[in-house]
Amino acid sequence: MREAIRSDHGPSITVVHSLVGSEETETMLGLFKRKCLWEALTMGRACFSSAVSTGRLQDKVALITGGASGLGKAAAREFIKQGSHVIIADIDPETGPATASELGPNAHFIHCDVTVENQVSEAVGFAVTRHGRLDIMYNNAGITGRPGPPGIAELDLDEFDRVMRVNVRGTIAGLKHAARVMVPARAGSIICTASISGVLGGLGPHPYTVSKSAVPGLVRSAAAELGRVGVRVNCVSPFVVATPLVLGQIGAYYPGVGRARVEEVVRGLGELAGAECEEIDVARAAVYLASDEAKYVTGHNLVIDGGFTCFKRLEFPAPDQME
Repeated sequence: MREAIRSDHGPSITVVHSLVGSEETETMLGLFKRKCLWEALTMGRACFSSAVSTGRLQDKVALITGGASGLGKAAAREFIKQGSHVIIADIDPETGPATASELGPNAHFIHCDVTVENQVSEAVGFAVTRHGRLDIMYNNAGITGRPGPPGIAELDLDEFDRVMRVNVRGTIAGLKHAARVMVPARAGSIICTASISGVLGGLGPHPYTVSKSAVPGLVRSAAAELGRVGVRVNCVSPFVVATPLVLGQIGAYYPGVGRARVEEVVRGLGELAGAECEEIDVARAAVYLASDEAKYVTGHNLVIDGGFTCFKRLEFPAPDQME
């Protein structure tokens, strides 16, 4: 029996099946696979598809606030890997330029304090001036605030205002000025970093919890308006990730305990066996929301927590403990 195996980019290969698994058949199939591999390497096309390919953000222009370290830096790295030009907007005048230099020619830094609206506006303007447009706005800048005291009766309202200025007002400023340039283009993706602390109470200090609870509300409100002109607005709510910010925050609860031990504790907090939430997981979620793969996703809070916020166990005592 003769069967033609055809490549998308060349003539068919005829294989003679005299016996299943014959040496001739195996040889011809091997040649066919090698031909496909050669085409993939030389022409950038493959006969066998891959679930995830590079170039998902090819030539897109992205602005990431808080992009110098932690989740923002991981997102910048992944955006660039997927073909994007990235503007890193950060308050840190030392780490920011160093990160941009590390990430290569498709990354550029601009100093930006998100609590100062003019600086957010200037960062957006910088992206548009340099690249002609803004396709992706990732409002990632945020702070956790001081770790205590935990009681609301002792809440420092000045500290509350400080956290809200960064996490809420800074996010609104990013939404506002991204919309200013995306609405005329009738296209764009705006992403904001929320938190599981905004999904479930009691996971962080009151100012942080309140501020991160506000972010999904901002997203839904903006999505309701901007969807009419083709601009999508979404947020990500990550689980605890062992970033420098988080390790510093949690380490404050354990004075004298080494950083490695604190990191070990953080990495063991999850519920999903065999996995932990890492910076790359949040970055890839942001890539999805920024990409055309999410073209019909808006107003959504993408929770990245290994199921942590979807259940609470009832810890019944064992039978022998009831006696």
